[in-house]
Amino acid sequence: MVLTSGIYTIQGLSAAALAEQFGTPLYVYDGEKIANQIKSLKMAFSEADVKVKYAAKALTNLSILKLIRKHGAGIEVVSLEEANIARKAGFTSSEIVFTPSGVDFSEIATGVSLGLAINIDNLSALQKFGEKYRGTYPCGIRINPHIMAGGNYKISTGHSNSKFGISIFQLPQIRELVDKYTMQVRGLHVHTGSEITETDIFLKMAEILFSVAGDFQDLKYIDFGSGFKVAYKEGDMVTNVYDVGLKLSKIFNDFCQQYGRKLELWIEPGKYVVSESGTLLVQANVVKATPTVTFVGVNSGLNHLLRPMMYDAYHHIVNISNPSGPLKMYTVVGYICETDTFGADRKLNEVREGDILAIKNAGAYGFSMASNYNSRLRPSEVLIINGEAKLIRERETLEDLLRRQIEVDV
Repeated sequence: MVLTSGIYTIQGLSAAALAEQFGTPLYVYDGEKIANQIKSLKMAFSEADVKVKYAAKALTNLSILKLIRKHGAGIEVVSLEEANIARKAGFTSSEIVFTPSGVDFSEIATGVSLGLAINIDNLSALQKFGEKYRGTYPCGIRINPHIMAGGNYKISTGHSNSKFGISIFQLPQIRELVDKYTMQVRGLHVHTGSEITETDIFLKMAEILFSVAGDFQDLKYIDFGSGFKVAYKEGDMVTNVYDVGLKLSKIFNDFCQQYGRKLELWIEPGKYVVSESGTLLVQANVVKATPTVTFVGVNSGLNHLLRPMMYDAYHHIVNISNPSGPLKMYTVVGYICETDTFGADRKLNEVREGDILAIKNAGAYGFSMASNYNSRLRPSEVLIINGEAKLIRERETLEDLLRRQIEVDV
């Protein structure tokens, strides 16, 4: 979303007009931005045989997934539901990698029946996989490298106390199970968290995986996960994906020469692909001045965008209805019945009741983490493609909330 001649636009369409046409709250996604993000990753890693596997958990709308596939990305899923949504969006089994955590083994078996690439993240599942399939179906192994990285502890997944992956120090147990059941290990996987800005972290992860890879002679890929950081506010440090791509590709290609053959380099971006494409449009219901703070209460809340309350995440907020108004200090809050803050102490152009506010960088982990808390309805979604706004999800109704309930006599 950009400010052009005093009007906030997305691909040339007025954001205010979109709010009027489709109502609020409303998620709007810029399809051009998504395509460009995928293109930038492919360019950054062009020196290696890179396979982009979009992390579906960031945003799973079918139309978004179809767009991502159209631009040459595969997909990484963490549940069977995500896998089936991906298949419905057109992804073939060979394009889907399934990396579940803490699931019943039956889910992994179902993933096998669907023909998915499977990454296994615990010794118990690895043993069951070996007992059931032996060498008849390949798998990948998710390694926990014991590296602390990421913008928030809740999204740091590669440290020693993380539930994710098999500890690097348990390599002997991995090797024992693989040998016992003559398993086909086709991939090694690592993902240490989100919002990693230092190239050296990715290189350190790579060196750890390379040190393990020599124990497995049938590898097809090494999966480096993601964690590429985007800017949420002016001056934010971000991941230099071109620096990461250039340096990681070089040491990866050097490793492949030592390994004896060329492997595929997999990455799993989620936030990087869709975050900046998304804007949440909301309406100011009330401007409430108190002796200490002026609140703007909007027709949305943590039920639509959980990240500020869950991760203390910053999302830039602008008043698209009054872009030239005088700057004043506000705290923007939602309509959920508990502390529910989108942004505290923000300088916004003067907000009047009825104004439309835009919450930026809301494409990733926005709608995908939305809920019906307080029995509130989830919003509609719109995708902008080639300058045209297309509704890709209808707004929920009360009937949607009640549809699965069974009313009994009490």
